[in-house]
Amino acid sequence: MSFETLIPVIEKYKSDRESVYNTWFVEGQERLCAFRAIKTGLREVIEEIKSGAFGNDFKGSSLEVVLNSITEQKQVFKGASHAFFWKPKLRIPDIYENEQNKRSFGQFLEACLCACKEEQLLAEIIKLSEKNIKGLGPAVANLLYFLHPTLIPPFNTAILQGYNALFKEKKKLGSWQSYLEMREVIIKANNELKAHLSKDLGAISGLLFEIGLNRILVDGNAEAMLEKETAKAPSVVKKRHEEVLLDKKEDTTHTRMQYLLVRAGRALGYDVIVASNDRSREYNGEKFSFLTLPELPKMEISDDVMEVVNFIDVLWFKKGTSDIECAFEVEKTTSIYSGLLRLKDLIFSISDNECHVFVLIPNEREREMLAQLKRPAFADLRDKNISYILFDDLCCHADSICTLGDDYRILKKICRDFKVDSHN
Repeated sequence: MSFETLIPVIEKYKSDRESVYNTWFVEGQERLCAFRAIKTGLREVIEEIKSGAFGNDFKGSSLEVVLNSITEQKQVFKGASHAFFWKPKLRIPDIYENEQNKRSFGQFLEACLCACKEEQLLAEIIKLSEKNIKGLGPAVANLLYFLHPTLIPPFNTAILQGYNALFKEKKKLGSWQSYLEMREVIIKANNELKAHLSKDLGAISGLLFEIGLNRILVDGNAEAMLEKETAKAPSVVKKRHEEVLLDKKEDTTHTRMQYLLVRAGRALGYDVIVASNDRSREYNGEKFSFLTLPELPKMEISDDVMEVVNFIDVLWFKKGTSDIECAFEVEKTTSIYSGLLRLKDLIFSISDNECHVFVLIPNEREREMLAQLKRPAFADLRDKNISYILFDDLCCHADSICTLGDDYRILKKICRDFKVDSHN
């Protein structure tokens, strides 16, 4: 199959509003936010391996935090963590109890983190594959994608199946050699088709993922394609539709929390802004763009940090100034780790401005919230003005906050302080 013959398949992929191209690659802001969180998390993995603090199990490790950030991307990365679960009976993947293998894995991650050229990455992958570490296969590519999205495509069973179906191949699941051969073809196809896809390999990987799940068929005969799709696809399509509806429901909850914070901030006399990707949203018939500042005030921080701050869910500014009074991250299902990183960047970039920081979480994520703050990466946050608020508490008291509050201190009535809880 010549690559040009794929254009109709790509157009079908892009036109489906429930395909991963639209729900994850294009519209999924969490995907963009995850890159920095995963890169920071991998640095922590490397440092723990260097210091001997990494441990001998996946659960509770810094690697679990990274994989959680990846699997929260859903769909394409839904099962990304499975390959790294410690299976004691099989002794795989052998990077937990074997110290030499653990160091090799850490050195591999550090080299890839620092690499800036394709040849360097490929050399490190080959070097790792030659070590034959039991159970450590091409699933590692899911880590590398978030370090080098234009050079390393992600990898899982569905992507492999989609690749084999599209290119009439028989590549194997656990083989580094098969992965590298796949990558060469994917890169070549993407270079010819990137006008229809993206330089970021997530787009073409999403296409392979959809083909692998039989959501997109590539048979030459239209009637056969229709028959095959009718026979195989309904359960997959139904499941994807349910996932999309669930995502929309979760988005609605997230938007509601933002709306309550926007309304409270305005009632307390603050200028308010929401994350740049949320300014077109609305709740209760009110558009955020009519309730908030059109853009961030000019602040004395670096462009990199400004870009991060632009994605903080809600900010309250002292009226008519660029002084941030409060910052809020709403974490319904997205990575608490990523949200804390954004807040950390903010806190340490405006040291001359005493900013009060709040993380909003569902009641069932309270334990996870406290566990994240105990991570070494956030040790320097424990003495800062950072608290968390449960969704139920904000919903219950939102009207009272607007009616009875004079300033941000009214939130102290419903927030929970990390300084106390984190040591329980």
